[in-house]
Amino acid sequence: MVETANHQPPPPQVAAPPVRPPLGASTGPTFAPREQLHQLHYCIQSNPSWPITFLLAFQHYIVMLGTTVMIASLLVPQMGGDHGDKARVIQALLFTSGLNTLLQTLLGSRLPTVMGPSFAFLLSVFSVIADFSDSNFDSEHQRFKHTIRAVQGSLIVSSFINIFIGYSKAWGNLTRFFSPIVIVPFVCVVGLGLFPRGFPQLGNCVEIGLPMLILLVIGQMYLKHIIPGAHSTLERFGLLFCIAIIWAFAAILTVSGAYNDAGQQTQQNCRTDRSYLISSAPWIKVPYPFQWGAPIFRASHVFGMMGAALVSSAESTGTFIAAARLAGATYPPAHVLSRSIGLQGVGQLLDGIFGAVVGTTASVENVGLLGLTHIGSRRVVEISSAFMIFFSIFGKFGAFFASIPLPIFVALYCILYGIVAAIGISYTQFANCNSMRNIYILGLSLFLGLSIPQYFIGYTTSARHGPVNTNAGWFNDIWNTIFSSPPAVTLIVATLLDNTLDARSSFNDRGVQWLVPYQNRKGEPRNEEFYGLPLRINEFMPTRLLR
Repeated sequence: MVETANHQPPPPQVAAPPVRPPLGASTGPTFAPREQLHQLHYCIQSNPSWPITFLLAFQHYIVMLGTTVMIASLLVPQMGGDHGDKARVIQALLFTSGLNTLLQTLLGSRLPTVMGPSFAFLLSVFSVIADFSDSNFDSEHQRFKHTIRAVQGSLIVSSFINIFIGYSKAWGNLTRFFSPIVIVPFVCVVGLGLFPRGFPQLGNCVEIGLPMLILLVIGQMYLKHIIPGAHSTLERFGLLFCIAIIWAFAAILTVSGAYNDAGQQTQQNCRTDRSYLISSAPWIKVPYPFQWGAPIFRASHVFGMMGAALVSSAESTGTFIAAARLAGATYPPAHVLSRSIGLQGVGQLLDGIFGAVVGTTASVENVGLLGLTHIGSRRVVEISSAFMIFFSIFGKFGAFFASIPLPIFVALYCILYGIVAAIGISYTQFANCNSMRNIYILGLSLFLGLSIPQYFIGYTTSARHGPVNTNAGWFNDIWNTIFSSPPAVTLIVATLLDNTLDARSSFNDRGVQWLVPYQNRKGEPRNEEFYGLPLRINEFMPTRLLR
């Protein structure tokens, strides 16, 4: 009885507090880094059927055509040329772009990259135009021919800069200083740095450009989920459908007289009959060497163009890195980047010989198209070079597509440039994004890469000369060109900071260990699979060019 009376019930068990994850740990799903994108339908070595290949190749031609027409329309009138001269300049640009694209895909980077005219050469060309603006010529056409011959001479001589830094392996050795912390802002700015050619240009004709932008987003990204049977067709060819619809809409507005009372600038951007290319282009004309006459060589022009050649090398390198990821290839090895820049110099030499008004570089918009269609096939881009050459010879047919209003192209570029910028951001997965050192370098290089060129471009627009303004015009052109390029500025800032700020102690945080195997020809077994030259050409090349 005593024991029963003194018996106490056991104390209630208290549930253990839930174990909380350490501060800063992930509370949601995590995603392992992936070296290759797994949503591509065709990678660099796989090919669609021939009908699909030809349609996709034609689509690449249409996309690069916008930049070609934009550059010719900007430069030729200021050089003194008329509509016929503009048509022939477009033909020369298309012809050299086709040759350079074919050479690059066969013997250069081996990536599916279209080589198109580069905006990096504009400042140097404007300098040549200014030198002859006060000269006495019998006619404006004579001034045009004299100016373009001077541009030819400077392109020819400055091309040897890229040939030297490429085939001497100097450029490849520079890329060995890259890490994901350099690649992220560099590739990102290759796309973002082109924002002045996005919506600001679209605003020149909102009633055409904005419907094109909205229709492409809805038609390609949303409609394919609403109509599952048309998923692959809309994903691959939605861009062509949207161009056809908005082009027809622009033609209806033109015919109906919607722009009859509009200003000259609005009519130039919105009407479908203001390019005058169809009426002025020849039916058949094969571009040939020195078609404008013997090139004119002037030291001041050559030195200025050298800065543009270096800038185009930087821009192409960032574009090649983005293309490799969107094509399902490994990161481009150093010897491939050297080889591609050397061949780009050869391409610039061809630009000067055939009378192109600017040099060529890897087309950012066409690399964005790889991501938009999920097709990174090399064969598609090789076939697109045939379209460029064909339409450069048969001028009337090429002029028909070149008469598409520029705001339609600009609306495409808003999406395509953004895809390339996002590819740059995707490289953050290979570095430690929680490192304050890395965050500092990423932020500063991104901001300065956009801010410094904006200052240089704005200053040049208002003052009619760049911030670097000495008595040596060639010196001014070199530095004003370099610092007006967002990719060039970003590359300089990011590379210097990443290799001088706690570089050794932050070796793993920088992601260098992931990148090292891809920087050597034999460091990664798949490098030869993606970047090996065709037809056993490797056996006939000096071994120093293959390392």
